[in-house]
Amino acid sequence: MERKGQITIKDIARELGISPSTVSRSLKNHPDISAKTKQTVHELAKKYNYKPNAVALSLRSNKTHMIGVIIPNIVHYFFSSVISGIEHVCNDAGYNVMICQSDENEEREITSLQTLTSSRVDGILASVSKDTCDFTHYKELIEDNVPLVFFDRAVQELNTDKVIIDDVKGAFIATEHLIQEGCKKIVHLAAPQNLLIGQRRKEGYIKALKQYGLPVDENLIVKCDSREEALIVVPQIFDSGIIPDGIFAVNDLTATGVLKMVKKYGYNVPDDIKVTGFSDGFVANVTDPTLTTVDQHGFEMGKQAAQLLLDRITQTITNYSPVTKVIPTNLIKRESTGFYTE
Repeated sequence: MERKGQITIKDIARELGISPSTVSRSLKNHPDISAKTKQTVHELAKKYNYKPNAVALSLRSNKTHMIGVIIPNIVHYFFSSVISGIEHVCNDAGYNVMICQSDENEEREITSLQTLTSSRVDGILASVSKDTCDFTHYKELIEDNVPLVFFDRAVQELNTDKVIIDDVKGAFIATEHLIQEGCKKIVHLAAPQNLLIGQRRKEGYIKALKQYGLPVDENLIVKCDSREEALIVVPQIFDSGIIPDGIFAVNDLTATGVLKMVKKYGYNVPDDIKVTGFSDGFVANVTDPTLTTVDQHGFEMGKQAAQLLLDRITQTITNYSPVTKVIPTNLIKRESTGFYTE
């Protein structure tokens, strides 16, 4: 048999002189088919590298075995580690993963969601972009009974599953560490407050200040959550006459910009100014000095979010009570706060 395209069940049936239904049942190892026939069918299927038609299978089962993922930025180490965790679980369960990047833009997020639903994915994992303030597109998804799990950046007011870290606790231990190392004037470079993680990390920062009897100065809380912004904002802070002895950055990439500008202004890290980040990505180990940061456990978050979504997809109950899984955090102490390791 010579074929230029992909071999089908009908081709195998024609060559063996049996019915397509017999081939199909043989490939599924149906007990009504003789061992000899099944062996013959499997050998020919292997010879011609037969692959089941995924589209036909999805139409019969009403499932594509495809999971959609929306992430804000694929170059961010944290999100790439989340994707690794997602794929680890999904691939083992026989699901493929379709990834869309919103690039921190609400319109692209909406378009990505439309792309995934048009592709008939069985469920969606999503982390909200910085720019998203209207969550109607997610609300409509839930109303259409499409399984949805938020990870990391969740929408609090939407009643669906979420997998997050303890952002309040993470920010608290990062700020507490700075206080315990002698810092009394701590700047917090914060995420946008429309994001739940922005609100909660600010809350943890304030909670630590209050617990240790330090004043909460709104002038020390500045919106700045990227390296590019830090290169502009940190000089503005110094030029305004504010010279902190500690800086808690909302993520590691922002902290790298902090380290650069602190040095540029002639200050030493950690002797003059101590710095903490949040994420514990690859960059935290290669900065000079290395960065004290909160471990965000991206791989574990991806695994738990994917498993939760698959559980929702495979269960028949639709009126379930959504759950929120909270992954604990821990502080990794490094050189930026005075902890030197070999």
